[in-house]
Amino acid sequence: MSRTRMTGAQRRQQLLDVGRALFADKGFEATSVEEIAVRAQVSKPVVYEHFGGKEGLYAVIVDREVSALLDAIMRALLDEPRSHPRLLLERAALALLSYVETSTDGFRILVRDSPVAQATGTFASLIGDVATAVEHLLSDEFSRRGLDPRTAPMYAQMLVGMVALTGQWWLGAQRPAKADVAAHVVNLAWNGLSGMERRPGLMEPPAP
Repeated sequence: MSRTRMTGAQRRQQLLDVGRALFADKGFEATSVEEIAVRAQVSKPVVYEHFGGKEGLYAVIVDREVSALLDAIMRALLDEPRSHPRLLLERAALALLSYVETSTDGFRILVRDSPVAQATGTFASLIGDVATAVEHLLSDEFSRRGLDPRTAPMYAQMLVGMVALTGQWWLGAQRPAKADVAAHVVNLAWNGLSGMERRPGLMEPPAP
């Protein structure tokens, strides 16, 4: 029985699905164009025709995953933006953990080491993008509490990095439940923010 011939768009999507699974399982370096072609049951030239090679395929996959995760987090933050800051933090944490839960392959790709030539789309750049998006929320809250709003960008990096790395740990641990993980993340983050000093300093200054 002959296989149904795919349209160009269908073939492209098939290659994206195959590449996504392989990159998540084996990483970029260990995945070959030949393996992608064999899994998709096409010739190697078909992969080159659509993406120019595995670098092009990888770049499209990463861009899609970054957009999906950023969109999920931004929807959580922008839905009723006047909500209590703690509620916004809870929504953002749940959005990231939900992405880990439902797009496991995508998250595995994002947290793996990217190719050297890949300037964007790395896990670090993703954290930076999300942190930039929440800076103004922290800045407003800092101003309201009499804290220096100029430090908001640094704290935004801390908060987003904490949630993201916890998600990476949870991907392997698979417990406790997502809501419990989010609650513990928010417990540490929110209570830490609530008790912040206006002029923080080290208990024991570093030696000269």
